[in-house]
Formats: sequence, C-alpha cells, structure tokens
Amino acid sequence: MDISIVVPYHGEDIYLKDCLTSLAEQSVDNFEVVLVASGVDIPGNIIDEFADKLNIRTFRTDKTTVSAVRNIGMDNALGDYIAFLDCDDYLSWDYIEKLYTLAVSEGSDFVFGKIENTWYKRSIYLDHNSKKVEEEEDEDESGDETDSDRQFDFEIKSGDSADTIRKKKLYGAGKYLLLRRKTVQNITVLGILFKKSFLTDNDIRFDEDLVYYSDWPFLCRAIAGAIVCDGDKEALYIKRTHNDPIHMPSLIQTIGKDDFEHRLKAYEKVTGYVGDAQSDVRVKFDRKLITYLVSEAGPAIRKNEDKTWRKKRLSPISDVCKQFAAETVKVSGFYRRRLIKAFIAKDIKKICRLTGNKNLRNWAVRIIKGPGRLKIIKEFTYKHRYIKQPMLDNVVLLESFFGKSYSDSPKYIFEKLNDMYPGKYEYVWILDKKTALPYPAKQVKRFSFGYYKYMARSKYIVFNSRQPKWFVKRKGNVFLETWHGTPLKKLVFDMDEVVSASPMYKKTFYIQSRSWDYLVAANKFSEEVFKRAFVYDKPMLKYGYPRNDILHADNRDSLASAIKKKVGIPKDKKVVLYAPTWRDDEFYESGKYKFDLKLDLHKMKKALSDEYVVILRTHYFIADNLDVTGLEGFVYNLSKYDDIAELYLISDILITDYSSVFFDYANLKRPMLFFTYDLDKYRDVLRGFYIDMEKELPGPLLFTTEEIIESIQNINTVNAKYSAIYNEFYDRFCGWEDGHASENCIKAVFK
Repeated sequence: MDISIVVPYHGEDIYLKDCLTSLAEQSVDNFEVVLVASGVDIPGNIIDEFADKLNIRTFRTDKTTVSAVRNIGMDNALGDYIAFLDCDDYLSWDYIEKLYTLAVSEGSDFVFGKIENTWYKRSIYLDHNSKKVEEEEDEDESGDETDSDRQFDFEIKSGDSADTIRKKKLYGAGKYLLLRRKTVQNITVLGILFKKSFLTDNDIRFDEDLVYYSDWPFLCRAIAGAIVCDGDKEALYIKRTHNDPIHMPSLIQTIGKDDFEHRLKAYEKVTGYVGDAQSDVRVKFDRKLITYLVSEAGPAIRKNEDKTWRKKRLSPISDVCKQFAAETVKVSGFYRRRLIKAFIAKDIKKICRLTGNKNLRNWAVRIIKGPGRLKIIKEFTYKHRYIKQPMLDNVVLLESFFGKSYSDSPKYIFEKLNDMYPGKYEYVWILDKKTALPYPAKQVKRFSFGYYKYMARSKYIVFNSRQPKWFVKRKGNVFLETWHGTPLKKLVFDMDEVVSASPMYKKTFYIQSRSWDYLVAANKFSEEVFKRAFVYDKPMLKYGYPRNDILHADNRDSLASAIKKKVGIPKDKKVVLYAPTWRDDEFYESGKYKFDLKLDLHKMKKALSDEYVVILRTHYFIADNLDVTGLEGFVYNLSKYDDIAELYLISDILITDYSSVFFDYANLKRPMLFFTYDLDKYRDVLRGFYIDMEKELPGPLLFTTEEIIESIQNINTVNAKYSAIYNEFYDRFCGWEDGHASENCIKAVFK
C-alpha cells in the first residue's frame, strides 16, 4: 500500500460523507483510509455506503484527543506515506496523485499542498470553484500550464545547485507552513504527505497530553528534521469551518477562554523539541507567537482589570518572552519590541499604556484612511462615550425592518402604549424617511449619531429584526424582539447551509439573540421553532402578533374602506394582493436583491380587470421598483406602503409563494393562491421548508399565470375544495390571535 489517509472521527456524520466522497473520487486509488472512531461507535451505515469505492479499515478507541486518535491511525497505517485528513474536510480530486508523484520523484521526507478555507459543503464549493475557473479561462487563454506555475515560490534561480535548491525548499517549508499562516491557530499538519519511515526514524508523534495544538510540535519537528521536501500549491486541501459553533463546533471552536493556557503549553513542547532559539524553525514559529502575544494577549491584559487574572497570565507570558532570540525580537518592529520588554518586566501599567495607545492609533487610522470613516467615528463614539452615559429610563426606542418603515408589530406596540399610558414614556423611532406619526416621537435615521446615542442609552428597545453586531447589552436595558413572521423557511440553527447570508450568520445570530429579554411568538408552532432555531430560553410572549390586532378589530370594515380610499382603489373593485418573497440566490451584491416578476400582469388585466384590481407588495429586501407601465388602473404598486396589514384588510384574495405573509392573512379566512413556479429549486436547493407545501397549505399550488387566472375566476370552487384544510391551518397558526396581542405584550414587558 502506497499511502494511508488517517481520518479521526468524532461523530460528525453530516461532514463525513463529503470527506469520504472526495476520497472516492480521487484520480488514483493507491491508498487506504484508516478511520479511527474516537469515543463513538463506528458509523457502519456510512462505511457500508463506501465499501465498494474505498479501501477503508476502521478502528475504535475510547481516547478522545485528536493527538491520541492520530497516533492510533499512524500505528495502524500500512502505507509508505501518511496524510492526515479531518473528517469535516475534503480534498481536491487530484490531491493524492499530485503529492504522491511529487514525493516519490524526489524521495521527499514530506511534501505539502495548499489549504483553502470554506464554510460550505463540497457540492457548493465545487460549484463555486467551477464558475471561478470558467471565468479565469474566459479571461486568459494564453497557453499551457508549466510545472513552475504549480510550485510554491522557493526563490530558486537558474544555476542553483541541487543542494542549494534542497535548502531553499526546506527554508520555504518553514515560511509557508509556519510564518505565512494567518495565525498560530492555523499552523497544522493538514495538507501534508509524510514519508512514514521519516516519521518513524525520528520518533515524530503527536503529544497525547496536548488536547489542542498538538500539530505545533509535530510539524516543527518534521520541518527541523527533514532533509528533502517540496510543495505543489495545486494540491488542494479544503478546510471547512463549521457554521454552527453552538451545536456542532469544530475542535478549535470548543477551546473557549482557556485558549491562552493551551497555546503556551503547546509552545513548551515546541521549545522542548526545537531548543535552539536561533534555528530557522524556532525563529519563524516565535515570530508567529509574538504576533499572537502582541495582538491578543496584550490587549486582553489591558481590558481585564482583575489582578488574579492578570497575574495568572502575565508570569507565563514573561517566561515565554525571555526565550525569544534577540534578533527575532529585533525584527518584529518597534511597538512589538517595547511590548515584549514590558511583558518580560511584568510592567502592567506599561502594557496597558502601550496597548491602549495602539488601540487609539488603530481607531485613528481607520477614521483617517479607512472607508466609511464617518461610521467608524460613530461606532467609536458609541463605544467610548454613549454607553458610559446614564440610561434614559423612560425612553422607548422602536425600529421596524431596519428603519425602512413605520409598520409591523413595533408600530402597534407604540400606538397601544400611548393609549394605555399617555404621557408616561418618551419615544424614539428609527426611520430613514420622515414619517407622520399619530403620537409624538423623536425620529432619527439609522446610523446617525442619534441612532448610536439611543441604541446605547434607551431603557426599552422594541425591534422586529436583529440589532447591529456592535450593540452592547447594558444592565437595566429591556429588549423586546417581536420578530417579523411565522417561519415557513428554515431559520438559523435549523439550516444546514447558509448560502445567502454571512457564513458567520449562526454565530452572529446566537450572540445577538442573547440580548433579547422577550420574544413574541404568534402560535405554538413558532414558539417551538424559535426555541430550537434561535436557541432561545428566555420569556416567550405567546399572545399572537401585535401587527395582527388590526385583522381582528371590531371596526375593520370601516378601516378597510378608509384605506381603500387612501390608496385610490375604486370601491366597486375586488382586490387581489400579490406579495411574493425574495429569493436567496437572486442578488446583485451582498444585501441587494432582485426579483424577476413571473406573473404576467397584462394577461391578468385582459381577463380580470372588469371585476378586480391587483396590488403588488414585494419584500423589503428587494431593491427594484417594478415597472407597471401600461397597467394603470389595474395594477397598484404599493411595495413601499408601510403597513402590509392594512393591505390585507382591503384584499379579497392573496397570491403569494414562500413568504410568511399567508400565516397572517389566514386570520381573515379569505382565499389564498400560491404561485410556486420554482418550487423544486426553492425547496431542494435553497433553504427548505418547515411545512409540507403540497399537503398543508390552505390553497392550491399554481405554476403559471393561466392557472392563477382560472383559479380567481373560479374562486368559490377553490374555497370549497380547501375548506377543511383551511380550518385546520387556522386553528394551528392563528389560534392565539384575538386582537389583544399588543396590550398583553405591553403588560408583560412594561409591567
């Protein structure tokens, strides 16, 4: 057997299939897979699935550290070469062939490829990569690839002797595998093929008393002891970052607050094996460690004023800094030299002064040179001034859809608060456009200085979406999150992949939702989903949505007449409301979405205009203004109308797709049609649904404009067909709604 691929397994079934698939599709088959199950049972069903495609040998151990599991894999490896592959990662299709060919051709002790990082599963990564390759091929058709194109830059010159080339490659290995890693955390044995006899002869193994960072001493010993090495940057190891650090964290995401101690313990091992502080390997590693101490450990000492905490960390930092070679410290730069001297002297005041001044200089550079400098100034003012000022105990801050409108549940909370407690509170509305409000309130634009001020100082905050990431939850602040709909599409921790938002979406959402004191749920279904998908365990307000109170108002008919008149719709016309959602994969750039209208409004006008008009109400994410030229008097584009609940009141029929609007509209018990022309793609490729669209919706799934027209013309027949399903749907999703949600939420939150 030529090669053994050692794969530690800790129960990550959702990742293992991608890992093994990438091995099954390698361009060569001269390797075995040594899978070592750590503290869990061997996944027999997955192994069986790949039995005909891979030579897999499995082992089980009760040892749980990666170092111990990898050692077991090495001990049982039959190959002449060994590579390590984490079971949540995967390889490019020719990874093994490229590295093995390179290793054999030169008899290398080890050869290394390039690590690419991703947040996504293999199919998404490959799709994105193939598109990128196609774009590059369109741009450059200059000719064939040469071997030098694939090599790392070892600075080899023509005329260099074989021994000089060998030494440059060894030096380059230290440069690429140690010095050029983004942080010390990224120093790893992954992406490297080792000759087994080289490891055995030099007794290079993983230190099993290291829970974390056992790669450091292993790799440093390998680089220091190697005679011949090489690299091919087209041999790609794809390192996958877990997008769910709460339920399925990677090893590095489990470290937590003890990371400092783990790093210093691993560094002790490095210095124990590579003792000469002036050796190339030590110098490169020490330079990375200096970066860590200066950029992370130093500021941590400044921010944490606890004397015990400082003393516990400062002494080992001082001992480490004393081991750095003078030349290594010298080339680190002026600021780092001064801070290292302060570490050695254990001078806390100087450490705080140096890191504090550095922090201020960084802010100054961002303000002077960085893009969006005014926003940076505002964030600085928020963090260093506003949150240090007293809380405004009678101020209520409200925002709906990121300041885009005066609408949704915050609107109804605001109006009911004024009715119930006139004059008791002062109100601040975050609104990007000046809006006529029924009660006195200060209006501030999002991201204005006033916005930052009231985000920092308001006692009560009422939002229907997430707050900014920089928001600091203060003692005494009360945060009411009303959310913005019963979920149809899977949310946050119920999502396997996050394809449209930031890959940090789950972690960011988790942090943001820790600030919420109350969360509104419209029904039992939402309560269960929110608890699970938001990992939320604080008070849930189970009264229905405040925004739906209007749908149960005693005077809703007179309200509907007034609204119809306000928007200019003839009294004698019935109204069809078309309210589609946004598509996760249709966007111009991050945060700016587009929508291609598939409904043929001209056909609808020809068939329905004698009896009906159509209101268009697109999702607030959609940036486009729809063109309704030639449809005047039949189509009313009210996409910018603030309160969609008022549009529900004047509508006789709703057409939607995957928007949660139908959960709210069902309160009226009026007909609903579902225009789901891209159902298969939307369900299977994007996010998936919580409910079965084909069985549970209180109306038909329609795929063409003709079907929409026919259903409207025969709406009574449609109603009769879906009557039983509608009643069941209403009981499940509207059972808590009674027109008093605003009042009940206020009583719970404002006491």
